[in-house]
Amino acid sequence: VTVSVLYWPAMAEEQPAADVNPWSVTGEVDYDKLIRDFGSHAIDTAMLERFERVTGKKPHRFLRRGIFFSHRDLGFVLDLYEKGKPFYLYTGRGPSSDSMHMGHLVPFLFTKWLQDAFNVPLVIQMTDDEKFLWKDITLDQVAVMTRENARDIFAIGFDPEKTFLFSNLAYLGNMYPVILRLQKATTASQVRGCFGFKPEDNVGKWAFPAIQAAPSFSEAFPHMFDTKHKLPCLIPCAIDQDPYFRMTRDIAPRLGWLKPALIHSKFFPALQGKMSKDGGKMSASNPNSAIFLTDTDKQIKDKINKHAFSGGGATKEEQWELGGNVEVDVPIQWLAFFLEDDAEYARIKAEYAAGRMMTGEVKKILIGLLQDMVKSHKEARKAITDANLSEWMSPRPMHGKLKELASANAARVAAQ
Repeated sequence: VTVSVLYWPAMAEEQPAADVNPWSVTGEVDYDKLIRDFGSHAIDTAMLERFERVTGKKPHRFLRRGIFFSHRDLGFVLDLYEKGKPFYLYTGRGPSSDSMHMGHLVPFLFTKWLQDAFNVPLVIQMTDDEKFLWKDITLDQVAVMTRENARDIFAIGFDPEKTFLFSNLAYLGNMYPVILRLQKATTASQVRGCFGFKPEDNVGKWAFPAIQAAPSFSEAFPHMFDTKHKLPCLIPCAIDQDPYFRMTRDIAPRLGWLKPALIHSKFFPALQGKMSKDGGKMSASNPNSAIFLTDTDKQIKDKINKHAFSGGGATKEEQWELGGNVEVDVPIQWLAFFLEDDAEYARIKAEYAAGRMMTGEVKKILIGLLQDMVKSHKEARKAITDANLSEWMSPRPMHGKLKELASANAARVAAQ
């Protein structure tokens, strides 16, 4: 097992201030500062207790462990659920590689749990147009990535009867009236202020924010929702996507639309942890910073053993004496994301911090967990045919199923 050097506090002081935007993350990320700078609200104990009381479900481990940590109007969404009133979920993915990695799974695992907990419809936007505009990539290449990523997403277990996953390149015309209204209500100065675009940036980048904003409004999906009634929306996303939806929330009242609610996640750490060039955020462009959903058991084992940053001692004696630094140890951080058992996670973390557990032992636990997850995902993925994808990614009448969901939620409230 390769043991990396300890990450001493002095090294943390040398990290530059964070720059968090929708396309890159650099520097040391202070999530409390992001909440203050972005004007969102922390998910506190009272919110978690209310979530459990209203839904009757134990909060997801991502909530219990502060991974989804910030929100806008989550209380309003819980009010809706408590009263049996309809709303929907919206999340997305920018296809940038043929295979998704474990970090890409995080928002979708949580969104799947939210869909099951609330029993509501979901739309998933594949921003293939964005990747074409920002990356050195052809339309044909991004089309392949979109379908492969869509297969990964459906392998998580979303119910196709209440889930619509769409490619912007294919569906954009259906949303165009909504996009146009958003674009007309937004000035170039506002877009530049939110995203820092420059005159030399292509015009597609300047126009794109309205495209990502459009699914926040139920009017964009006439095949799903009754467009006479505006449906509220909850968006689970990483905190770096918040600028899009701050802009969206500013524009919505001027158009007579409802502001979308949001729930934000922290970034999933790269294997190199805070030492990585991307502010500790996992990147598909660096294969050794990530575990991909196509990796073999051997690749998973080798990547964790060779590249996962350790907060443990350089020797057994040093680990026994000083214990491990769980604040920077990547295997401990990854277990926080993927190990469901709270008691077992707390035990491993405490034993490692006290020096009674070695780095190799923690990595071995993580390797087994990841190998099982990737194996299960591959099996689910194989069961999804090209015909399934084509059907599930096509606009299709969904009003009947969604009326059933609304009736079921109304019946739940009546029974309570």
